[in-house]
Amino acid sequence: MRRDAFQAIADPTRREIIQLLANQPMNLKTVAEQFNISRPAISKHIKILSECGLIIINQKGRERYCEARLNKLREVSGWVEQYRMFWTEKLDSLDSHLKKSSQQNASVKNKKVQ
Repeated sequence: MRRDAFQAIADPTRREIIQLLANQPMNLKTVAEQFNISRPAISKHIKILSECGLIIINQKGRERYCEARLNKLREVSGWVEQYRMFWTEKLDSLDSHLKKSSQQNASVKNKKVQ
């Protein structure tokens, strides 16, 4: 199955795993100990993250160490950025419209009072 970074970050547990591994590589046991779910469930999340290219797994002796590869998140960041810019522009326009409308309403009220 082809997976992408969007699928990986869709799950809160996987986002937490990425955050843990962003600071330092960890073995699977250490990662699993950080969560209140089974080790097989963590392994499944790790597998998805690995398939998406967000982590790599290195075998060192009997241990498997997970290391974050955050450059794949640039794809997500780029996608989010285009919508951030779009919504920032729209909200700035709405803010300007509301301020103008508020000023016009204040002006009308002042004329009625006089």
